[in-house]
Amino acid sequence: MTGPDAPAALRATGLGFRYRARGGWTLRDCEFTVPSGRITALAGRNGAGKSTLLHLAGGLLRADSGEIRVLDAAGTPQARARVALLTQDKPLYLRFTVADTLRMGEKLNSSWDQAAAERTVREGGIPLTARVGELSPGQRTRVALALALGKRPELLLLDEPLADLDPVARGEIMAALMAESAERGTSIVLSSHVLPELEQTCDWVLLLRDGRIELSEDTEVLRESHAVLTGHTDQADTLAGRHAVVHRRTSGRQMTALVRQHGPLRGDWRASSSPWASGGSPARTVCGATRPPPGRSPTAACPRSGIYSGTRTSSTACTTPSCTWCSRSSATAS
Repeated sequence: MTGPDAPAALRATGLGFRYRARGGWTLRDCEFTVPSGRITALAGRNGAGKSTLLHLAGGLLRADSGEIRVLDAAGTPQARARVALLTQDKPLYLRFTVADTLRMGEKLNSSWDQAAAERTVREGGIPLTARVGELSPGQRTRVALALALGKRPELLLLDEPLADLDPVARGEIMAALMAESAERGTSIVLSSHVLPELEQTCDWVLLLRDGRIELSEDTEVLRESHAVLTGHTDQADTLAGRHAVVHRRTSGRQMTALVRQHGPLRGDWRASSSPWASGGSPARTVCGATRPPPGRSPTAACPRSGIYSGTRTSSTACTTPSCTWCSRSSATAS
C-alpha cells in the first residue's frame, strides 16, 4: 500500500532549508513519501542535500519552509524517540570503552535491547573492554551502529554507513540491516556512494539533485517503467511532452537521459534498462538474507547461521522459521 493514506516513514511537503538566512537553498520544494517498512536508498551527488535531509528527518535541523513528517508525526519528542540517526561523523566518546558506550545507550533510551547491541559489536570481533579511541574507523562505525540498533527504532536513518568498512564488513552490515527490516518491520533510509550494495538491498529509491527531489519510487516500478536512452541531441524534442525526463546529460552531440516512458519511443534512440535494473530485485526472506537470481552468486549470508555460498561459516543455527536461504543452502553446507 503506497497511496496517500498509507503509513509513511517519511513524508515531506514543500520542504525547504538553507543554512544562512540570505544564502542559497540547500533543499527547496521537496515533495515525497517514503512508505513504512522499506529499505530506502537516498542517492545523489555530493552536495545534493542528502545529509541535510537526514538531519531534518532526525530532528537535528528545522525546516525553513514546508514540513517533514516522521512516522506520520510532525517532529514531536514522542516521534523522535522512535527514530535513530547515525551521522557521517559518528560521534562517540573516545575515552569510553565499548561496554561504557553501550551502557550509556541503555541509560539514554527508554527502549533498549542490550543483546542486539552486543551482537552487532561481537560480530565485528570487537572486545567490550576496548576503548573507542583505539578502534579503527570501521570498528567505530560498528559501535555507532550498535547504539542505533540497540535503541530498537521504528525508523533508522544512516548517513554513509558503509564508507569506513571493508567489503566483507559491508556485506555483514547490509545483511544485518536486511534482517532488522524483515524481522521487525523497521524502516531504513540510508545514503551511500557504494551503489552495488544499495542496488542489491533497497526496495525504494529517493533521488536528490541540486536540492530537489528528482525521483521517489519503488525499485520494481523503476525497473519496469524507466530506461536510459542515448542518442543525438537533435532528437531531444521527441521526448518532450510524451515522456518524463528524470535526468539528462549532454556530451558534445550525444545526449543520455533517464526517462519514464509513456508509450513507444520516436526517433533513433539506443535504450538500456534503468541504473537499478542489474541483478533484479533483492528478494527478501524471513531472516533478511538475499537470494540471488538463478545462476548468480549470493550477495549476503544468512545473518543467523552464517551460510554463504553453501558453506556454513558460523556454528550458530538459524532459528528463523521457514528461512528460505538456509533451507536452500543447508543441503550443501559443510
